[in-house]
Amino acid sequence: MQALTANPVAKWIIILILVLGVVFFHGFLVPALGAMIITFVTWRPYSDLVRFCRGNTMISASLATAFIVLVIIIPFFWLVHYLYGEVILLRAWLIEANTFGIPTPNWVLNLPYGDQINIYWMTYLGTPNGIHDFFAEIGLAKLGYLATVTRSVTKSFSALGFTVLFMMIILFFCYKDGRRFSRQLDKVGERVFPGRWKRISRIVPTLVSSTVSGMVIIAIGEGIVFGIVYYFVGAPMPVTLGIITGIFALIPGGAPLSMTMVSLYLAGTGEYTHGIILFCWGGMQLFIVDKTIRPRLVGGSVKLPFLPTILGLVGGVKTMGIIGLFIGPVVMALLVALWREWVHEETLISQNIQDHQSSD
Repeated sequence: MQALTANPVAKWIIILILVLGVVFFHGFLVPALGAMIITFVTWRPYSDLVRFCRGNTMISASLATAFIVLVIIIPFFWLVHYLYGEVILLRAWLIEANTFGIPTPNWVLNLPYGDQINIYWMTYLGTPNGIHDFFAEIGLAKLGYLATVTRSVTKSFSALGFTVLFMMIILFFCYKDGRRFSRQLDKVGERVFPGRWKRISRIVPTLVSSTVSGMVIIAIGEGIVFGIVYYFVGAPMPVTLGIITGIFALIPGGAPLSMTMVSLYLAGTGEYTHGIILFCWGGMQLFIVDKTIRPRLVGGSVKLPFLPTILGLVGGVKTMGIIGLFIGPVVMALLVALWREWVHEETLISQNIQDHQSSD
């Protein structure tokens, strides 16, 4: 039987179909990638669940998807709802500041360069209509832009809900038909990379799992730990600050920025000892975690060097947002794997030539 791509016309038809598929379904890329990431991370316990269900993938996929909804999705939407409430409070505070003006707090005056900060505070926050003038200076006509932002956040929340819904649907079928799709993908991959596909393809699930361990779990841990520390040092809204620190911890260098701002706030309010303790302790912990533990967890499982790991993380976030945290290191790992395969092939060719010359 003739191969599907043997005819040049057939090749172009296949390429056209693939391009049309990308054009029509690119909007589902983010939920599909999110579902695949969850599948990679939870595949081992899911395999145990399939055995427990005596091979019934329909039941096991339903149970696994329901578990993900209860453990991840519902807490995530609770977190988003909580942060949305904080945004509403911030909007109300800004409207009050624009209407009546708010004097500069003492903790701001006690900060380094507090006098210079006080000038800007009194110009835009301490004077009625100051925020309105600030928006006008940056090209926004009126304070009503805050309402526009709030409505935009509400629409984004609705769009996020639909994205998560499609992600759960895709996740269910990833669980249900994952093994069959993996076998089909291996057949196609062996045709494209004969003899090398298994080595290259196994990098993806391994690195995604390690990235989740290195990024998400550490970020959650840092958010919880810093939230507790914020409570003991007397920082306001320790839960909110802990959540913000955990979110910032997903980005390399984000947690130190969040922790430093809280330390400066404590020092500005006169709690110099607590501010110094928080800064020193947090700096030491973040240095150990970000410079040693995180890179080893992210790239250590596939022996990915430190520099490609960091470039993959930062480049992924810049390009694709939160999903890029997991896709970026995978792309870098595949590039490094292809490079190693190429170098290994060249080394084998050179060795064979030398052996042939020595035998002559």
